Amino acid sequence: MTQPPQQPQPAQPPNEPPQGGFGAPQDPPQGGFGAPQAPPPGGFGAPTPPPADAAPAQPADAVPPAVPGAGAPQGGFGAPQDPPPGGFGAPAPPPTVTAQPAATPPQAPQQPGPGYGYPGGQPGQPGYGYPQAGAPQPGYGYPQGLPPGRPPQQGYGFPPGQPPQQGYGFPPGQPPQQGYGFPPGQPPQQGYGFPPGQPPQQGYGYATAPTQQQYPPQQNGDGGQGKKSGTRTRIIVAASVAVALIVGGGIWYGSSGGGDKKKDQASQTTGGAGEGKGGGGEAPDGGGKEKAPTDPKARLAFQMAVPAVTDVTRVDGSWLTDKTYVKTGLNEIVGYDAAKGAKLWSVPLAGQLCAASRHMSEDYKTAVVFEQGKRTKDKKYQPCNQVGALDLKTGKLIWSKSVTAATSGDAPVRFDEVTVSGTTVAAGGTEGGAAFDLNTGAERWKPKAATDGCYDRGYGGGAALAVVRKCGTYDDPQLVVQALDPATGAPISSYKMPPGVDYASIVSTKPLVVAADVGDTAGDGSGISDFFSIDASTGKLLTRIAADGDKYAARCGSTKVESCAKVAVGNNRIYVPTEDHEGTGEYGDTNEIVSFDLTTGKPTSDRADAGDRYTMFPLRMDGGDIIAYKLPPYDKGGQIVSIDGATFKQTVLMENPNDKPTRDLERGFTPDYSEIVYSDGHLYLSSTLVSKPRGSLDTGRRLFVGFSRG
Repeated sequence: MTQPPQQPQPAQPPNEPPQGGFGAPQDPPQGGFGAPQAPPPGGFGAPTPPPADAAPAQPADAVPPAVPGAGAPQGGFGAPQDPPPGGFGAPAPPPTVTAQPAATPPQAPQQPGPGYGYPGGQPGQPGYGYPQAGAPQPGYGYPQGLPPGRPPQQGYGFPPGQPPQQGYGFPPGQPPQQGYGFPPGQPPQQGYGFPPGQPPQQGYGYATAPTQQQYPPQQNGDGGQGKKSGTRTRIIVAASVAVALIVGGGIWYGSSGGGDKKKDQASQTTGGAGEGKGGGGEAPDGGGKEKAPTDPKARLAFQMAVPAVTDVTRVDGSWLTDKTYVKTGLNEIVGYDAAKGAKLWSVPLAGQLCAASRHMSEDYKTAVVFEQGKRTKDKKYQPCNQVGALDLKTGKLIWSKSVTAATSGDAPVRFDEVTVSGTTVAAGGTEGGAAFDLNTGAERWKPKAATDGCYDRGYGGGAALAVVRKCGTYDDPQLVVQALDPATGAPISSYKMPPGVDYASIVSTKPLVVAADVGDTAGDGSGISDFFSIDASTGKLLTRIAADGDKYAARCGSTKVESCAKVAVGNNRIYVPTEDHEGTGEYGDTNEIVSFDLTTGKPTSDRADAGDRYTMFPLRMDGGDIIAYKLPPYDKGGQIVSIDGATFKQTVLMENPNDKPTRDLERGFTPDYSEIVYSDGHLYLSSTLVSKPRGSLDTGRRLFVGFSRG
């Protein structure tokens, strides 16, 4: 599971643990990991003076030709270089030292831009890693100026009629080796490391244990060896500063971006990538509500600028009802017409929102936690001790309150997260947990003085209610997962997590599935080394599923109990995306969605391919079907697809516009730090952190963007 770029967190109030967990990943260096470096004068490994019969050296004052593209050396590494000033052997001039700019204050990052393979950091232009228009260019080591297919002639760095000798960049006594990146003694393979005429071998996307394509370890920012990073992830941070976004504020209404092109009239069941591998018949959880549209083409419906804030501010909370899209703003929660974007209502809050439930009741009610007062110049952060219930249809704050307990002294209990299950609101944190009636606010339970040294760290809601209780000491914690009666809080069953688990996240409550990083073995910042399938009625462990960080890309927040993303549970299976890997095409990454049986822990035959240059992950279940978001390549719009839970065939429900301004907006929201909701032809991508703009590119950031079908 690829380590995502680290979001800056708000400064912490006294005596609270840091956000993101201890040891959160660091920001990558300027340009991203592995960004190409400018060559020194004379090039890498400038050749020694050639023999007398070689081509004469050029004059010392000769001006080298301009280099096209994104600054990469033409001809590749090892290609003959122009002589340095003064001829070969002349002393190299001292390197130029560039003063480094002063560090800037932390801020919520500009959402990264296009992924790996985007031309030269300049959208739409040829550049580094992308072919120039016209015929393919010669490979690495081919002399500049020669047409493809013509061998190097005398004067290109080799004596006439002789093969390259030692001293021309090859070890003494050894012939020139084959291209960079190929194993010794093996010919270069076609594409990205796959044998000629063969597709990627089983292991990418199949939840089995055959031999996989091997990758060299990548360097972490601290110099250590990290887990494999997909190509897209390694470049996405470096490319973010080059994305040109639309500048402005308020709400904008967009066109479809499709012009007057003829609309597709098919049901849009995909071919190729849509030929999923699964079983047959109907999924155990039945069919879904989302149906194939006549035309999946979508338009940019509207977008909202980032609110005017003075510091890094959390804006968690994004909900979609049958008619309304609801998003957290600055000291308020706002409802918008889901199709037109018109502001319908606003609910003012006493302070900034701290946490929001991802669940709604059947009549569109949810719960939030917010600060007790507005921030001031002297007091930038207020305690998160207010719990409230919100009616998303009417735009009313039904109730809000705080609770005191023996665990907090005379002060109200502070909460880190909140969830909803049925008519129960449950909030948890380091000071314990409390629950309330969703409709009336009546208190159902609150933190008690711990006689066993345990407290409710956080809850998982939805179809049932479960809790992660933390016992022991900070240095030696013991976690217990319990299924609860939502009306009373009484435990139905308990399962003790294995030693070495500091935090656990509830992926699903019905069936009960928990994710954890056991012994910090995930090594990739995902918070997941294993999934635990638990019988909620007895507390018995049904199976433990190893989730190799090199293979699978689901992730959970390090400290929050209900924070997992890119994963879905249904049909007695858990669905996870594989890590990005090279596809069968010439450029771009791809991946798959696969599944494991929650009773046996064994991988199934389910596999949905994203298709060349697309990657995808689950958003949620729709009955027995999986709703997934397909991240687009740089020149296309994203897609929402429904994956049949029985056959694993894909149906395109929505396809976003592919004009450049709209693509840039869509790609400005990275999945690991965004909320993505879809329902009935409406898709919304929104930020979870915002900050004061500190540059011209920052002014293009958006709080959210919305797409509508039709």
